[in-house]
Amino acid sequence: MPGHNPTRLPDGAAEPSSRDLIGRARNGDDAAIGVLFARHVPAVRRWARGRLPRWARDIADTADLVQDAVLNTLRRLDRFEPRGQRALQAYLRAAVQNQINDELRRVCRRPPPDPVDPEMPSPLPSPLADAIDSENERRYRRGLSRLSDTQRALVVGRLELGYSYEQLALLSGKGTPGAARVALRRALLRIAEEMARE
Repeated sequence: MPGHNPTRLPDGAAEPSSRDLIGRARNGDDAAIGVLFARHVPAVRRWARGRLPRWARDIADTADLVQDAVLNTLRRLDRFEPRGQRALQAYLRAAVQNQINDELRRVCRRPPPDPVDPEMPSPLPSPLADAIDSENERRYRRGLSRLSDTQRALVVGRLELGYSYEQLALLSGKGTPGAARVALRRALLRIAEEMARE
């Protein structure tokens, strides 16, 4: 080709043609795939720049998309039939365009983000609710301190630890789940009275 100055390889041979590299790549030559990648990616990147709209980009940008599409295509060259000097470049561009189309479809299937409704209350507790909760917690702890050890064990076992009545019966020595239930009811009434005094 006039004006073309092929890169010389260490042994003095001219750089292999894309057709030769395609043949080697089809036979599993990773070095040939690497040369084809280095040779064609810059032009495909220039061609693809701006083809993926900003609103469709998330973690992956266009350069990553091009790199993935070209590499995947070069690993499947058995499906490619070279016809002409720029056939591989056109084939790679088509692969990148398909990847862009897939990305656009993926983004369009994603539900839109929920708009923030200024009228909607926050799911977080208000400062007043926090203050009430803190006050109730303080009153509960003071009420607990005024119960007998057995009553305290029943209340804490049921309310804080989620023990069953069978477990409460064993814990308190009440003998049966029914007896533990009655004792717990009395302890809860007592702590409610203590909390009301605060």
